[in-house]
Amino acid sequence: MTDPGITVHWADVIAQKLENSGPHTIATGITPSGPVHIGNMREVMTADAVYRALLDRGVEARLIYIADNFDRLRRLYPFLPESFKEHIGKPLSEIPCPTGCCGSYADHYLVPFLESLETLGIKPEVYRADVMYKEGKFVEAIKTALSRRDDIARILKEVSGRDVPLDWSPFQAICECCGRTNTTKVVGFNPENETVDYECQCGSKGTVSMCGGGKLVWRVDWPARWPIFKVTVEPFGKDHATAGGSYDTGKRISEEIYGYPAPFPIVYEWIHLKGVGAMHSSTGIVVTIKEMLDVVPPEVLRYLIIRNKPEKHIEFDPALPLLNLVDEYDQRKGDSRALELSAISGSGPFDIPFRHMVTAVQISRGDRDLLIKVLQRSGYDTSRMEEILGRATNVEKWLDKYAPSFVKFQVQEKLPTAVNNLSPEERKGLGILAERIESKTAAEIHDLVYGVAKDLGIDSKKFFQAIYIAFLGDRQGPKVGWFLASLDRDFVKSRLMQASIPK
Repeated sequence: MTDPGITVHWADVIAQKLENSGPHTIATGITPSGPVHIGNMREVMTADAVYRALLDRGVEARLIYIADNFDRLRRLYPFLPESFKEHIGKPLSEIPCPTGCCGSYADHYLVPFLESLETLGIKPEVYRADVMYKEGKFVEAIKTALSRRDDIARILKEVSGRDVPLDWSPFQAICECCGRTNTTKVVGFNPENETVDYECQCGSKGTVSMCGGGKLVWRVDWPARWPIFKVTVEPFGKDHATAGGSYDTGKRISEEIYGYPAPFPIVYEWIHLKGVGAMHSSTGIVVTIKEMLDVVPPEVLRYLIIRNKPEKHIEFDPALPLLNLVDEYDQRKGDSRALELSAISGSGPFDIPFRHMVTAVQISRGDRDLLIKVLQRSGYDTSRMEEILGRATNVEKWLDKYAPSFVKFQVQEKLPTAVNNLSPEERKGLGILAERIESKTAAEIHDLVYGVAKDLGIDSKKFFQAIYIAFLGDRQGPKVGWFLASLDRDFVKSRLMQASIPK
């Protein structure tokens, strides 16, 4: 029995509710209509966390990902060239790649996303909607939907409150002439031949096969796939969970039309980009998965999402708060179960604080051998070389893209002229520091700085500034004890002595 004083992780709460009704299929799916961002990743990560929690309880479970690449291009998104206007209304899988590097528009965004899943330790069974439709997996569902069109229309009206047009059809045919689905109208169907007749606004008309000649509209497609894959659990965004929304209609359609119980719903909130708003590919407000994996280890990106309940929105700030997040993960300061569910490899936590890596990388300035020396001077174990170099690359990317200007620094090769403005007491303090700093650790140097300032009656903040001026030509810098310990000790003593001499 769980101790009432212990907070159980949200994934385990869900798994506990589901453990007596398995086996389970947890489904997740994203339309690859644009760059897949960390907001999209919340859905897959939520599914993966529940999947892991079920397995931990000994419940049989599988995780599937369905790429909705047969959905149409809805409009000209901000990141697309004007020439793509001609493809609006066509299935994403049938549109050429925007840059010519992939087999289709859909693959251009889907392939890097699937690669990111691998990096994040998420390994679902992957299904592509276009392939499923073309292989005939949806034929029976299409027949049922077309034959029970009036019942589905009634459900949509009753649940959403909106009238369904008289010529509405649950099936969208792909025009054989213009290739669009948003300009066609179904005028008949033949269940024996498995065909659908249509007319298009482009002036053409024809007959298409139920095997890939079109697809079900979203509100029918979603519940139609649940019995096909035996889906029992599915996370989805709050937009689908609104009263009268696609989950409400899907539940009715699944149970009344397809005779299948709707899956257990897990509703998640959006991830907001700090100071900008909710992330959406269509608006261009995104931080892509690749961009994030460039600046943080995959475990940390998992932790960002898994530590928060799905119903809580995440305010994502890739600047200084990201450093805190990395160190929280590495130092095991957060929720222990969230940390466990975020783990990918068995290598254990990384011992060098990310903040200190920011200092070390800027001191070494791309010299890998010097980076190792800098870390060793600070007393850190450098045996995990591959991980250290990986973190160094993360830091370099972070400094380039997200770091506030005040975090960036460069050790000056010559004594900065700004030392001429130091007070006699500050100069004297620098000289004393030079005499006493030999063989001291980072923590001891930090304490020494405070001690010298106190002995001389100097404001400690002013004395810190004097040190930064002597080395960086600026009044601010990284944590002083660890910064000075990272530098060559002879250089530190020489620079402090130089700065202590009145000009």
